[in-house]
Amino acid sequence: MKSLLPIVIVLALASAYGFWYQRSRGVVKPKERAGVITAQMIGGPLGTRASLVQFSSAFCTPCRATRALLENVVEDLDDVVHIDIDAEDHLELVRQLNILSTPTTLILDSKGHEVGRAVGAPKREQVLNALAAIR
Repeated sequence: MKSLLPIVIVLALASAYGFWYQRSRGVVKPKERAGVITAQMIGGPLGTRASLVQFSSAFCTPCRATRALLENVVEDLDDVVHIDIDAEDHLELVRQLNILSTPTTLILDSKGHEVGRAVGAPKREQVLNALAAIR
């Protein structure tokens, strides 16, 4: 029985980490207003209400799904833009904005303040709810 105890402990810890990791990915979390992100920094104009700035990488499968989702969301919204940034080509910006993995989507208000961040592939409802909170 003693020989199984370490295995049970390791499995419990690994399972707990796995559940935490799954629940934390793709969730849009509100962000305290920090510095301003300008159109020059992200290489495109900000939306008149909001901007969805996605950081992706070439071989990231969730990045492609996130890109399709965000493009679909902004398709019907004239005042929201989607900007896709290749993280590998913009390493200084990635460091400056503390982007730790791809896909990461920043939700900016019209002035360039980060009001939300989704690490991983967000759900459509989460993006729409975050956009609805921006007036």
